Amino acid sequence: MMQSLRRMPPPVTATQLANDMNVSLRTIYRDVDALRGLGAVIDGEAGFGFTLIEDAALPPLGFDNDELEALVLGLRNVEIIGDPALAKAATSALAKIQARVPPRQADRLKHAILDAHRFHRPEPPVIDIAALRQATWDEVCV
Repeated sequence: MMQSLRRMPPPVTATQLANDMNVSLRTIYRDVDALRGLGAVIDGEAGFGFTLIEDAALPPLGFDNDELEALVLGLRNVEIIGDPALAKAATSALAKIQARVPPRQADRLKHAILDAHRFHRPEPPVIDIAALRQATWDEVCV
């Protein structure tokens, strides 16, 4: 249910959750109450929909094996072809993910089958890519 609440645009109705999870409305209401009892901050109520308010006390989002492979492949590729700031961020992100997943998945990250290798590294950028990214976020013409 936490995955569904994270994935769907809020507020998520009990009917949407029931359809997504293939369970009854009663199960949804019971599970929302149970999650709240475990510390999840879920705003809303029956008839209005629910919004998940992230809570640091909850365990981190888990990843399945294919998601881990995708993360490793993507981040390793950014380490190779990204500008220096993004390459550093990708290395940091991969280390953070590895530190937060369960030990068996951390080992899977460390020994991921897929990897990004380049025979020729791209030329370093001659412009400040980080400044261009920031201008894009700020919606400023360059």
